[in-house]
Amino acid sequence: MTRLAVTLMSLSLLASACSHASRTRSEASPQMLSVNDIRMVAPALDKYREDRLLGEVWKRPGLAPRDRSIVTLAALIARNQTIEMPYYLTLAFDNGVKPREMSEIITHLAFYSGWANAMSAVAVAKDVFAGRNIGSDQLPPASPPLLPLDEAAEAQRASRVGEQFGKVAPGVVQYTTDVLFRELWLRPDLAPRDRSLVTVSALIASGQVAQIPYHLNRAMDNGLTQSQAAEALTQLAFYAGWPNVFSALPVAKDVFEKRPGGSR
Repeated sequence: MTRLAVTLMSLSLLASACSHASRTRSEASPQMLSVNDIRMVAPALDKYREDRLLGEVWKRPGLAPRDRSIVTLAALIARNQTIEMPYYLTLAFDNGVKPREMSEIITHLAFYSGWANAMSAVAVAKDVFAGRNIGSDQLPPASPPLLPLDEAAEAQRASRVGEQFGKVAPGVVQYTTDVLFRELWLRPDLAPRDRSLVTVSALIASGQVAQIPYHLNRAMDNGLTQSQAAEALTQLAFYAGWPNVFSALPVAKDVFEKRPGGSR
């Protein structure tokens, strides 16, 4: 084979590899749907989106737009639904969520929704961050000074979990104490109330009802009101589906009723 033929073959193989890589990146990247895309398939869905979801639910007074963005993003990340993520990341910034808070939401959900879901969110968020010129100076440090810990409450929680599950999965119990409650929950760039809102929203969105009582009580201890929790459930009905929310409703009702001054 001549040198020219070898060169041409090499170039052909390189072009083929580049084309394949380009297609792979394109297939991996979420493609935002236009209004026309939706109308071509489901015009009724577009009408519900415009009239009910954006025109009504997002304007309900019981939960601030910033909180609705936090709830919605937690649901999307927990369910690994990346198609709509660029739109809602941008909306969250417009609604007042700070870049360092967004970074912490994704980091927090790596533990509560799984590492891969958080990495999928990173893949989408990096382009949104770049488009808004968000640099490392606007992100939280990897190891910041931590918030104070309620030692008595944490000792009680750790003892209860240790007694229940220490012999079943000691590693899980250890990391729950050392990483989640003595580190992750004490990172200062996401307020405890917002961290709780993220956690509860993700649990509801992924149907994890067994964990809701503890975390909903913790959220309300951290400042989330009952009316705000109720509105978060309303928001999640649209973003996580009615069955997940109706599975959570009896649990939320029980938490509300058992709290001091709760509804009876």
